[in-house]
Amino acid sequence: MAVSNNNSSELGFESQLWQMADKLRNNMDAAEYKHVVLGLIFLKYISDAFEEKYEELKKEEWADPEDRDEYLAENIFWVPEKARWSYIKQNAKKPEIGQIVDDAMGAIEKENDSLRGVLPKNYARPDLDKQKLGEIIDGFSIRLGDKEAKGKDLLGRVYEYFLNKFASAEGKNGGQFYTPRTVVHLLVELIQPFKGRVYDPCCGSGGMFVQSHEFVKAHQGRIGDIAVYGQESNPTTWRLAKMNLAIRGIDNDLGPHHADTFLNDLHKTLRADYILANPPFNVSDWWNSKLADDPRWRYGTPPRGNANYGWIQHMVSKLSPGGTAAFVLANGSMSTNQSNEAEIRKNLIEEDLVEAIIALPGQLFYSTQIPVCVWVMTRNKAGRGQRNRKGEILFIDARKLGQMVDRIRRVLTEEEIRQIADTFNRWRGTIPGEYEDVPGFCKAASLDEVRKHEYILTPGRYVGLAEVEEDGEPFEEKMERLTASLAEKFRRSHELEEEIRRNLRGIGYEL
Repeated sequence: MAVSNNNSSELGFESQLWQMADKLRNNMDAAEYKHVVLGLIFLKYISDAFEEKYEELKKEEWADPEDRDEYLAENIFWVPEKARWSYIKQNAKKPEIGQIVDDAMGAIEKENDSLRGVLPKNYARPDLDKQKLGEIIDGFSIRLGDKEAKGKDLLGRVYEYFLNKFASAEGKNGGQFYTPRTVVHLLVELIQPFKGRVYDPCCGSGGMFVQSHEFVKAHQGRIGDIAVYGQESNPTTWRLAKMNLAIRGIDNDLGPHHADTFLNDLHKTLRADYILANPPFNVSDWWNSKLADDPRWRYGTPPRGNANYGWIQHMVSKLSPGGTAAFVLANGSMSTNQSNEAEIRKNLIEEDLVEAIIALPGQLFYSTQIPVCVWVMTRNKAGRGQRNRKGEILFIDARKLGQMVDRIRRVLTEEEIRQIADTFNRWRGTIPGEYEDVPGFCKAASLDEVRKHEYILTPGRYVGLAEVEEDGEPFEEKMERLTASLAEKFRRSHELEEEIRRNLRGIGYEL
């Protein structure tokens, strides 16, 4: 199935591409298959950008289309002749197409330092159907890297769609590389990374960084005003993140390789202005004896059987003097009394580092159906021109929000994300409007109130119950109506019971 190059802004071509690419899967595991398909998308993108510039240079009298510097000057990857999509497509029907693609990936890495060790090179392996691979290459005609496509962010849409589909296919394991877009959007809207260093210690496929750049662009900021730092322990996911950022032109420092954030911190001296993260929930096999006296455990040594408070303290250690972090954790982190987690939580609260706790609904993630929460932490509750919030913590109970998109997954709508983010930012004093407590939804609590609740941070303890809206009906009339309604229901129930008795007597049974 060929996909035409109409560059339509209407949704639909993403699903066509997915159906075409999915023919290649056969019995291949989704975790492995995604790198095969996303590698082809990446190759098509950089080749489109290169070949468009190549044709432009051919028309210029004094230009040399084979001059590498002409491309580097415009941040276009240099693509050797036998790695260009036109060459690959010419050879798509050959039995050795897998090796041709592998060679193309290797040649591109050799010519572009930022892609060294990043691109997949496993297309020649025997279990990959070469006929179907050739059919996909031959039919994959939509342009992703030329100027028109970039203007409509066609590649971003395709990549996001495919990541979403792969996360769904992988189920529980999908959450290790992909955080749902609406959750990422919420985190970014909460802390608004306009300018400074953005860090994610468990960056997956890089969605936090992509959304941060989208936020800056949407608010007419300068992309160069934010710098991206991250780390990822899974080697294939690390490569996926590098590709994801490369196709969007986002400069980044994800380290020279994958690495465990706890055991091999690749950014030891970094102090970030913004931290955005979705650490893996409740990891039990994270501990190593080398971590026993780690300086990051300033507020207490986390338990060996759960990494949640290890992640929290790692991120706190990375905050600049005015830095803010927003991250997702399992709900148990708000109230656990396991080991010394309660003591760590108490110390964090007494240090006035906890800024807000937001309870989210369940079924937002592919990796778990449980409800989760967002922690917002900051070094300075009166910094960056914000209102002085020292001694306060904002609690938001958003468990009733979200809409089901299928039988197992929920998403937050744009309006709901705005509702949560605006509530938080009005409380911080960063947007116009007065903040007010809303029973059942939000409450700004003092540290004394939190102490009375023994440092448990579950929002439901603080926000109370929602007020019932008055409908204008007088109390006496309402009670009369309700009483009459109940009486009618009782009468019908009694009549039904008598009818059942009569029917049973008719067949010889007596109740």
